[in-house]
This record gives sequence, structure tokens and C-alpha cells, in this order.
Amino acid sequence: MPAALALALLAAGPGPSIELLRQVTAETALAQVRELDGRWQPEQRDCAGLVRFSLRQAYKRIAPRRLEAPLFASRTGPTDFADAETLLSYSFKPLGRDERAASVKSGDVLAFRQERDSGDVFHLMLVVAPADRAHAELHVVYHPGEKDAPVRVGRLSELMRDAPGAWRPVPQNPSFLGFFRFKEWTS
Repeated sequence: MPAALALALLAAGPGPSIELLRQVTAETALAQVRELDGRWQPEQRDCAGLVRFSLRQAYKRIAPRRLEAPLFASRTGPTDFADAETLLSYSFKPLGRDERAASVKSGDVLAFRQERDSGDVFHLMLVVAPADRAHAELHVVYHPGEKDAPVRVGRLSELMRDAPGAWRPVPQNPSFLGFFRFKEWTS
């Protein structure tokens, strides 16, 4: 365990530090870009799987007792598995569609919904915020959903500017649902 993390754990007091959970969630997601963690089951490797895995690993390190009950919610109650639509509907709170107004932080997600003939397809990307936002940019980490595809990372500003129109996280894009925060991290 890095010394900085150990000190932060000591300073966190009796309850889990939300900021520390955010940091470890982001670190876990970024680590998947370099090399996929063997604990992340191949059949769960998609955009929602990256969010679930990163959150679980953060709680496993920071507040393991929280995992004695399912971490996510669904239409039928607590659950260990939730697809992207279910995560958004029951475990995350909408923050809005403007990144600045939403005060986006590490561990938040941005979401898209693409209408298809076969039904709506949802896509999630995990936000990674730098420690010093005045001198560095927000990034997003995501799994594109295809089998055996690598996890990707990029600057949020580049996604807003350079992505195909349906994948731009801008208020004018009807496919962009907005930014969301894990409900346990809201007050």
C-alpha cells in the first residue's frame, strides 16, 4: 500500500472517506488501461463492468465491510450485478449535462443512450479528475464493449471536440444523458 494512501486511511476516521473511495475507483479504472486485472471476469468486461469492478475494488480496499451487502440497486432491490441502464436508474444520481455546472469529480460517470432497432444501448465512461484541476484536465476511462477490446482513456475536452456527434458529451447531443454520481457519495 502506498504511504500516501496509508496516511489518508488513518486520517479518514471511522467512516470511509468518499474522496479516498473516488481516488481508488479512478486508480483502479486507469490500471485497466495498462493491464487488465485478472479479478475482473472476462464475461463482465464492458462499460458497466468497468464501473462495477472499479467501485468494488475501491470498497474492498477502503471499506470492505460495505461489500457484505450488494453494492448496487435494481428494480427488484439490492444486487451484485447491474447493467449500464440499471446502474444509472437505481445506483447513480444525475448531476446534469454541463461538466462545469455538475462539479464533476473522479468516480462520477458520463452516460449515453443510443436508440437502435433492437432497443436502446447505454454506454458509461468513468471520470478521472486530476488532483490539480487548474493545471490538468479531466479524463475519461471506458471499455468500448467489444469482446477482448482494451480499456481506453482520453481527455474529456478531446471527447467533447473530436468524438463522432453521437458520442460527444455536450448538452446539444440528445444521446448524451449527462453526468452521474454514485448515490452513496451524495448527501
